[in-house]
Amino acid sequence: MAYVEGFVTAVPTANKEKYLAHAREAAAIIMEKGATRFVETWGDDVPRGQTNDLWGAVQAKEDETVLFSWFEYPDKAARDAANKAMTEDPRMEGMAKDMPFDGSRMIYAGFEVINEDGPGGAFGYLDGVVVPAKTDRKDDYVAFSKQAAQVFLENGATRVVDAWGDDVPDGKHTDYKRATHLQDGEEVAYGWIEWPSKDVRDSAWAKVMEDERLAGGGDRGMDGKRMMFGGFAPLLEV
Repeated sequence: MAYVEGFVTAVPTANKEKYLAHAREAAAIIMEKGATRFVETWGDDVPRGQTNDLWGAVQAKEDETVLFSWFEYPDKAARDAANKAMTEDPRMEGMAKDMPFDGSRMIYAGFEVINEDGPGGAFGYLDGVVVPAKTDRKDDYVAFSKQAAQVFLENGATRVVDAWGDDVPDGKHTDYKRATHLQDGEEVAYGWIEWPSKDVRDSAWAKVMEDERLAGGGDRGMDGKRMMFGGFAPLLEV
């Protein structure tokens, strides 16, 4: 089963080019250690929420942009081996001393991919989502994820991925658990939708919201009121 290390980060907007250079350096190391894909996306349409949102997830400031990023691995063993190798690589220590963002507010976790659909390839826009899901209703969440993926793909998406929290650490200032207001009996779910362009994504959402397969409500094994989401432009894909 594929495995994902998923991140949400707040980066000073003025540091975009510095962050991109930093990400390229990190990508070279991470791919060397066994990742199969490295993606960074830059916040473009990230709404504020009533209960929680991706801004609050990383305590983003007004002069910062929220990023949604991930590493893909063939399985958890490959991810664990890569993380161990990175902690022993002196290049990572050097990068940590000169980061163009506040790493203490970055949230990250390991997720097991529970559904992946679509041909994929280079993409022009992304929808990212983080949501608390009921642990004992995982099957319901997987079923909903598969159904939703078909709707998105029929309306122009090129790839849809949903993943289930597996290694979700506590953070110093914030983390996925606090960001989703996680309750007993819940786990963090993480996923994204890849689109060929923002125009395709924008026109698709109107149709998606009217699709009877998704408009019926019902128990989907998650709390949509605490869902965090946003639209992102590609920044780096390796």
